[in-house]
Amino acid sequence: MPRVNSIATDRFDAGRFEASRNRLASLAYRLLGSATDAEDAVQDAFLHWQAADRRRIKVPEAWLTKVVTNLCLDRLRSAQARRERAAGDWLPEPLIDGDPMLGPADTFEQRESVSLAMLTLMERLSPVERAVYVLREAFSYSHAEIAGILGITESASQQHLHRARRRVTTARRGGGETDPASARRIVEEFLAAATSGRTEQLVALLTDDAIAISDGAGGLAEKLLRFDTPQRIAAVVRAGLKPTPAKRRLAGGTPAIHYAVVNGAPAMLFVVGDQVMGSATFDVVDGRIATVRGIAAPARLARLAEAWRHHAPEAPLIDRW
Repeated sequence: MPRVNSIATDRFDAGRFEASRNRLASLAYRLLGSATDAEDAVQDAFLHWQAADRRRIKVPEAWLTKVVTNLCLDRLRSAQARRERAAGDWLPEPLIDGDPMLGPADTFEQRESVSLAMLTLMERLSPVERAVYVLREAFSYSHAEIAGILGITESASQQHLHRARRRVTTARRGGGETDPASARRIVEEFLAAATSGRTEQLVALLTDDAIAISDGAGGLAEKLLRFDTPQRIAAVVRAGLKPTPAKRRLAGGTPAIHYAVVNGAPAMLFVVGDQVMGSATFDVVDGRIATVRGIAAPARLARLAEAWRHHAPEAPLIDRW
């Protein structure tokens, strides 16, 4: 009988952890910008949970939040993370709309906190500033709760949030959200201009200070490629979207180009069969494109590609590129 009770307790405790898994993964993703690292952090938290004296844990959700947050901070502070993020080859891992790792999306602040733009921007924050910002803006924790999670004072939490908000506001490009119909129309116009060779129309769709960031064809660039004028972006996009046998060999076939929503933003996905080979995500400001992020590295697309295989897509924008 004691053994039966022990097994039942373990199952009950495992169930309590699983009930928090998606929320913990969403927190870890916002802190790390990497779905892979977020999954690892949540799994490490499960091992901590199994090893803990769970009878003494009064509020499992709070305990697990603290563990995951601090595991993420350890990762952000690690020498390896600093090298990778300082080397110029870091981009957030994109997630398709509906992925539970995107987490709460009831408010503008919650949706913005998981955008690729914000995940990139938060690289400018210190690990503690990033944690305070995410816990407060995306999960609505009080400063008293944040202080307990991070082992700091309430006053320090308030100061970190103030600095984080100031840095975010200074670096943020543009303001509110674009309605879904307008966002899709802009992407369709962008694709039509790029594939028809109308470079001047591409330039007109870009803001004057537009930038494009890419990890290269097949995700093979040693460092991220950056283009910082509308004319350069238009030329690169026009060349990149011109199909050739070599590009099709690199893609492993003839891709279809689908419209999708990725991290809350309009995007194009390049799909061969049921495999996503690349994505281009757009930040839209006042009806024009301010940032294009091209991602083709399989490791960065792994979770998105897996979700796509279980996705029921609409008809592609282009069925044979």
